[in-house]
Amino acid sequence: MDAVRERDGTVTLRVRVQPRASRNGVSIAADGSVRVALTAPPVEGAANRALRAFMATLLGISKSHVTIAGGEKAREKTLELAGVDASQVRERLSGAC
Repeated sequence: MDAVRERDGTVTLRVRVQPRASRNGVSIAADGSVRVALTAPPVEGAANRALRAFMATLLGISKSHVTIAGGEKAREKTLELAGVDASQVRERLSGAC
């Protein structure tokens, strides 16, 4: 899964977000990219807040350990994750699909 990388103790996760979906969910495409569907609209940061909360719950970490490092206003986002390593992220994402 190329979307997950770990360097210097920080895990980065690249995701493509689909706001206004019928339900929250995550899927992994054949090429290894991660897609996250969120029910929140992309208005006034609602989808970003929902993304942080959803990923924190999915990965079993605190919401404060999930930060949006890139793509704040784009569908393609880079998340920085603390309190978890790359192998745990891969395992939990695969288990959620």
